[in-house]
Amino acid sequence: MGWLRRLYAIAYRAVLLFNSTDGWAIASHVALSSLMALFPFLIFLTAVAAFFDLSELSQTVVKILFDSIPQAIAAPIAREVQNVLLVPRRDILTIGVALAIWFASSGVEALRVGLNRAYGTTENRNFIFLRLESMAFVLVGTVVLLTLAFLVILMPVIWSTTVHFLPRLSAFGGWLDLTRYGVTAVVASVGLLVGHLWLPAGRRRLTDVLPGIALTLMAWIGGAYGFSLYLADFANYASTYAGLAGVMTAIVFLYLIAVILLMGATVNAAIMAEFGVDHAGQKTQEAAAAD
Repeated sequence: MGWLRRLYAIAYRAVLLFNSTDGWAIASHVALSSLMALFPFLIFLTAVAAFFDLSELSQTVVKILFDSIPQAIAAPIAREVQNVLLVPRRDILTIGVALAIWFASSGVEALRVGLNRAYGTTENRNFIFLRLESMAFVLVGTVVLLTLAFLVILMPVIWSTTVHFLPRLSAFGGWLDLTRYGVTAVVASVGLLVGHLWLPAGRRRLTDVLPGIALTLMAWIGGAYGFSLYLADFANYASTYAGLAGVMTAIVFLYLIAVILLMGATVNAAIMAEFGVDHAGQKTQEAAAAD
C-alpha cells in the first residue's frame, strides 16, 4: 500500500502548490489573455492563408479548432470567429497584422507566467528573447494548422479515389471522422508537450512532464463534457449577462481549461518534488543521499 500513500502525498502536495502559487488567479489571467489572443491569431492566420491564395484553409482551421468542443460552448465564439474570417486580408506585411502577431504572442506569454508559477521557477531570461520566442510559436502554430487543414481537405479526396479502386474499403468510411478527432488530440498533445518542456524557465525531461500532460488531456475531455451538460441543464447566461452571454460562456470555459492545464503542471512539479528531482531534471542532494 506504499504506492497509495505516495499517490496521496503527491495529490496533497499538488493542491498545496496550486493554492500557494495563486493558481486560481493565474488561471483567470491565462483565460482572458487566451481569449484576447485568439482573434489576433486568427487575423494573422487568415492573412497568411489569403496571401498564398489558401483562404479556404482558414475556414477548415476553425473547424478543426472547434469541432472537438461541445457545440454549446463553441457556437458563441465560432460565430464571431466567422465574422473575423470574412474580412479579406491579402497583405501579411502590414502594421495591423504585425500587431496581431504581437497580441497573439501575449497569450503565449500568459501561459509562460502560469507554467513558471506552477513549476516554481523564476524567469531570468531576456524578455526580448522570450517575446521573440512567443512570436515564433505563433508563426509555427499558423504553419502547422494550415498544413493540417490542407491534409483534412485532401483526406476525403484521397479516400474517395481509394474507394473507387477498392470498393470494399467503403465500410471503413467512418474512420474519417475519428481521424479528425485524432488530429485534434495530436495537436493538443504536441502543444502541451512543447509548452511544458520549453515555455517555463529551467529544464525538464520528457518523463517529468508526461504525467501532467496525460492528466490534462483526460481532464479536458471530462471538463468539456461536464461543462456542456451544465450549460444545457442549469446555466442561463442569457438572462444574466444578456448580450455578453457568449463572451462569458467562452471566458468561463477557458478558465476551466486553464485551471486544468496549470493543475497538470502542478502535479508534475509535485511528482518531481516527491522524487527529489530539481528543475534541471536532476536529483537533489537530499534525494541522492536517501538513495
